[in-house]
Amino acid sequence: MADLADAEMSWPVVDSTDVYRGYVIGVRRDTLRGSDGSTFDRDVITHRGSVAVVAIDDAERLLVVTQYRHPPRRRMVELPAGLLDVADEDPRDAAGRELAEEGHVRAERWSTLLELALSPGVSDEVIAIYLAEGISTAAVPTGFFAEHEESTMTREWVPLAEVVAAALAGRVTNAALVAGALAAWLRRHPGDIMSIGS
Repeated sequence: MADLADAEMSWPVVDSTDVYRGYVIGVRRDTLRGSDGSTFDRDVITHRGSVAVVAIDDAERLLVVTQYRHPPRRRMVELPAGLLDVADEDPRDAAGRELAEEGHVRAERWSTLLELALSPGVSDEVIAIYLAEGISTAAVPTGFFAEHEESTMTREWVPLAEVVAAALAGRVTNAALVAGALAAWLRRHPGDIMSIGS
């Protein structure tokens, strides 16, 4: 049986050039030396990293937000989430901040649910997904101002089973939402994924 853990490995980088540097992403061109000695280029989208929160209340409802996303040009159903954009902020603290900013709630109990490499063929972005339970209302953090896409964000509590069924049917496609909802369902209902949507 194969070990299903990702293995640390690196081909030597013989040259690296910043092609673009923006607020959220950058593009870096790395020249690698392969195992046969040849060199080749790979463009890497660099990213600060991000967090998302699977917030589940006592009625086993999941908090989802909906906002416009320009690249796919649609409103997406998502988890409360955000960038690791505060210097030296612990990712779990960032998740709590995002939950308050986007969901207007806080949680008493936190656990790590998943870490996802969202598109490792082109990007170094990793998103940490946390399970948040023991939900209560929270004030929006001081200094937070919803603008642009966030200004029309909506929030709703949806039964977790409905979100999982929507994910399995392809009606919701945000990667963090799909993975987070499935992982939360399996943690709460081990071995019961096949009954959803049937």
